[in-house]
Amino acid sequence: MTQRIAIVTGGASGIGLACAERLAADGMKVVIADLNEKAGTEQAKRLAGDFILADLIQRKGCRHLVDEALRKHGTVHVLVNNAGYQHVSPIEDFPEDQWERMISLMLTAPFLLTRYCWPAMKKQKWGRIVNIASIHALIASPYKVGYIAAKHGLVGLTRTAALEGGEFGITANAICPAYVRTPLVDNQIADQAKANNMSSAEVIEKIMLAPAAVKRLIEPAEVAGFVAYLCSDAAGTITGSALTMDLGWTAR
Repeated sequence: MTQRIAIVTGGASGIGLACAERLAADGMKVVIADLNEKAGTEQAKRLAGDFILADLIQRKGCRHLVDEALRKHGTVHVLVNNAGYQHVSPIEDFPEDQWERMISLMLTAPFLLTRYCWPAMKKQKWGRIVNIASIHALIASPYKVGYIAAKHGLVGLTRTAALEGGEFGITANAICPAYVRTPLVDNQIADQAKANNMSSAEVIEKIMLAPAAVKRLIEPAEVAGFVAYLCSDAAGTITGSALTMDLGWTAR
């Protein structure tokens, strides 16, 4: 088989970068999409891949990303929907514009990118869609209404894509990790400390790790390893799943 092409959104840092690194190490040509042009360009060059500057909050940004990937490579085999961010505040204070941006980036963009990649995957009768969700795609916590609503919706999108894609060799799965050691989580710690009037250390101990059986943060490379498996031929029977990496959080 010719070299597989993988799009990774939010691929300039954090989980996205770890996924790009692992898929490249596994022999794929990686297309990194991000708003951070400097970091994205540098990382893509290091991985012998491509960088595409794309604002995924805008429909035209999603269209541009897939069109450019198809123009350069002719097809797309793997789509990793990872781009996202967090905002923490009570519902009564949650800014309406933040709600709209979060739903656009973390739910509408994965739908659009899936839709735009679908014809190529369908034609070649092989595709892997991996949505980076969160444990908060399955459970809720206070002060994260936009994030949690988007991630819950992402699981529904995943399951529907799996049902429609099965006959064409397209699988779709969501990975639902607990807290991963990323810049996004560092920002969440600060936001949670402010919202709960706690120190950063207290947030990690009493909020982030309190429900977990394994008392540590997850490393981005661990998530990337799971993504790589789901993108392999060996995972062809796994589809429509919301797969937890939650340190035992939901075992209670």
